Amino acid sequence: MSTQSTLAVDVEKRLGEFNLAVKFESTGNITALFGASGSGKTSIVNMIAGLVTPDRGRIALGDTVLFDNAARVNVPAHKRRIGYVFQEGRLFPHLTVAQNLDYGRWMSGVTADPTERERIVALLNVGHLMTRRPGKLSGGERQRVAFGRALLTKPRLLLLDEPLASLDRARKLEILPYLARLRDEAKVPMIYVSHQAGEIVKLASQVVRIEDGGVLASGGLELLDEERAT
Repeated sequence: MSTQSTLAVDVEKRLGEFNLAVKFESTGNITALFGASGSGKTSIVNMIAGLVTPDRGRIALGDTVLFDNAARVNVPAHKRRIGYVFQEGRLFPHLTVAQNLDYGRWMSGVTADPTERERIVALLNVGHLMTRRPGKLSGGERQRVAFGRALLTKPRLLLLDEPLASLDRARKLEILPYLARLRDEAKVPMIYVSHQAGEIVKLASQVVRIEDGGVLASGGLELLDEERAT
């Protein structure tokens, strides 16, 4: 990840009885937020996306400050140029694949780019699905469309919140090569949330271990050695 896309997070947030206080920098093509369910991973990416407001702290992407409570900066989510793919894709059931792909770009005010659209459609192999609606897609196909919708907003950063969690093993094996292609060809830095070490070692270069609302450690894939051995 270039210095223009380095993500720096230093935030605190109280969520009921749960206290979240994390500080880390993401400098790899894919940085994984790794930890058990309930450790705070999704809350962190929601703050990066602008969907949840920290109580205090600062979030910056390259030279752009997205949030800084001291400076009273809080860029609205739709102006952060951050793509977000959720666990279950969240496609609109009444729209075709083609319409779902274009929806995020349209909502973000991004000008249509037919060449880029064709490239992403080919990258994700969804060209034959364009006239279908989500109800006629497999789980893996729905997630590929969700990746495409996020990429067509021309994001500076892509947030992937356990994008394989709702898929069975066969669909996970189907999707992993597409995620690797996104890493290698789309050239968009990503934050990948997962509690599965096996997924992370196939994709990420940097790991931030989250435990009980804090950063336990930050470094390379060696942080997953214990999980891979079990």
